[in-house]
Amino acid sequence: MALSKIQAESMNLADTYAFTGTVSGAGEGVGNVEAWVNFNGKNTVAIRDSANVSSITDNGTGDYTVNFSTAMADANYCVLIQSGEDTSGSHSNHIGANLHRSAPTTSACRVNTSSLNGSAVDHEFIFVGIIR
Repeated sequence: MALSKIQAESMNLADTYAFTGTVSGAGEGVGNVEAWVNFNGKNTVAIRDSANVSSITDNGTGDYTVNFSTAMADANYCVLIQSGEDTSGSHSNHIGANLHRSAPTTSACRVNTSSLNGSAVDHEFIFVGIIR
């Protein structure tokens, strides 16, 4: 059963609801999550889990390409990036994650991770979300 806008806005957030459809944001400023990935960017790059991501390409220290399984309709999507380190060793200089200077394409986007001083460094935990 679909909820109307009024019903959805008055739901008790303490309750649990199952969602089996897609998010449709046409005209309401809400987008769809088109792809996401959680991957290890240190040593052997490996995807922990993902949706609509076929692979990660390691382009060098702190430089990765996220390849989509199904191409985007266009390259006008939003890329959300977060990264971090584990609790072992020194991780205070591993703080930055950003979109690479090259433009996203319909088939991939490139992301970078860096240290406090801006130099490229590999991060253990990298999270990328694509919203359209």
